[in-house]
Amino acid sequence: MLASLRFQTLSSPLKQTFVLVHTFVSLRRSSLFLQSNRKPKHISFCNKSIDQIHPAGTVSDGLSPSSFDEAFPLSGLEDALMGYISGKKKATEVAHSMWRHIVRKGDTVVDATCGNGHDTLAMVKLVADESCRGCVYGMDIQNLALENTSLLLDALLNPNERKLVKLFHACHSRMEDIVPKGTSVRLVAFNLGYLPGGDKAVITLSETTLPALEAASRILAPNGIISIIAYVGHPGGRKEFETVQAFASGLPVDDWVCSKFEMINRQMSPVLVILFKK
Repeated sequence: MLASLRFQTLSSPLKQTFVLVHTFVSLRRSSLFLQSNRKPKHISFCNKSIDQIHPAGTVSDGLSPSSFDEAFPLSGLEDALMGYISGKKKATEVAHSMWRHIVRKGDTVVDATCGNGHDTLAMVKLVADESCRGCVYGMDIQNLALENTSLLLDALLNPNERKLVKLFHACHSRMEDIVPKGTSVRLVAFNLGYLPGGDKAVITLSETTLPALEAASRILAPNGIISIIAYVGHPGGRKEFETVQAFASGLPVDDWVCSKFEMINRQMSPVLVILFKK
């Protein structure tokens, strides 16, 4: 199997700033290809200004995988992307906007890196309904992260919402030990790097992030997403991002749509990767 990248560059008409979207696809070897002397076309480019992207409507339960290829992840997210390009929105805000397009009331979701709890809180608000059917599984290897997450949730959730969250002191590579077998998971989110306000020497590592991504791909339901924010500015961050990118490149194109967002004139800015399972 050959890994190929298809790039789509979105330029802001207002600033000399760009967001780069990489869609990872796989090329399969065939007897026709092997018999040909022509070199394979590894990269194709499509340039489009962000004001040329038109929304295709809100994602609904009836949206077919084939139409999702065209609509996701940009449809309806122009404002969020423009905010990210201009520096008015953070990568986490763009990620949360994407989650709102996918997650429904009553869904089960996973926060693979709780941190200080802000992603966990956002997930609860997405899945909580009057029947209290939704569920958020959260995990982190640092006790401080779980303590901070618990304090935030206790302060901002009502008792019924708080019951929807199950927190675990565990590495994200143990995801399948935590989420019950057969559970249909709509979203798995990773916020990689170190704990803000914590010990910067304690970081997520490729050695555990890769098996965690593999586990996430197995438990994710069709029409679900894996959301990854990778911070490349700290020691080890670039290596971990390269692990994420290699994992995404290896996913079968028939089953996944994979997109990457970053500001190319800010090399230390976080990179957002969204993996959509058809």
